[in-house]
Amino acid sequence: MTSDAAAAQPQDDAGPAGRAVPARGPAPGTTARRTWWRVADYVYAGWHQVRGVVAPGDPDRYRDPPVPRAPDVVLVPGVMEPWPFLQPLADHLFAAGHAVHVVPGLGYHVQDLPEAVRVVAELLAERDLRDVVVVAHSKGGLVGKLLLSHPDAGPRVRGVVAVATPFAGSRLARLLPLRSLRIFRPDHPDIVGLGRVVDVDDRIVSVFSRWDPHVPEGSVLAGAGNVELDTPGHFRVLADPRLPDVVLDAVRRLR
Repeated sequence: MTSDAAAAQPQDDAGPAGRAVPARGPAPGTTARRTWWRVADYVYAGWHQVRGVVAPGDPDRYRDPPVPRAPDVVLVPGVMEPWPFLQPLADHLFAAGHAVHVVPGLGYHVQDLPEAVRVVAELLAERDLRDVVVVAHSKGGLVGKLLLSHPDAGPRVRGVVAVATPFAGSRLARLLPLRSLRIFRPDHPDIVGLGRVVDVDDRIVSVFSRWDPHVPEGSVLAGAGNVELDTPGHFRVLADPRLPDVVLDAVRRLR
């Protein structure tokens, strides 16, 4: 299935943004090409880390679009990511009339999942946000799914658009010494528990790259809308030229 089809043709069997994409076989391309893709992925991430420190900008400027249109959007970046990782999506959504909210309390998002959910839930309550759509990258999509089933925050969240989210975890997390990354182990209690929560999956749109070096298990989520994009990489998929329109379309379909 192409991203065009996913964005344009809702299907009955997989939520608002397209039918499920089957799990892919071996990563496409030669070894040399995949190595280049991996390097480009890290360069992209490094640049946005620097940008987040040097020129983070003012996230509050996205809260009041000139011609407001529902729903409001809440951004939840991935682990160790400052909010400017998602700024291109914020620009696109704001220009289309959607108020966009950044969660200052997340910082670089190194909290465990329950704590991150608590931080986002507090922002929803403080700003009295209702019927919002969470737009997230990587770990942020796990937070978004947990929010959907949260007793207090859940009723405030209409749906989640998750980009490159390891819903089934990543076996590579077993090799990483940092606690903030080891939570992505496929056998981690948070990942296992989240996998058992299936009644909210039809309110999720999972968008992912055709090749993700950090999530070899892939980001297909059964029961959700699944959209595959062409740009390879876990981070660089955020620069896919079609992603802003796919996200905007998903936000409006969820609403």
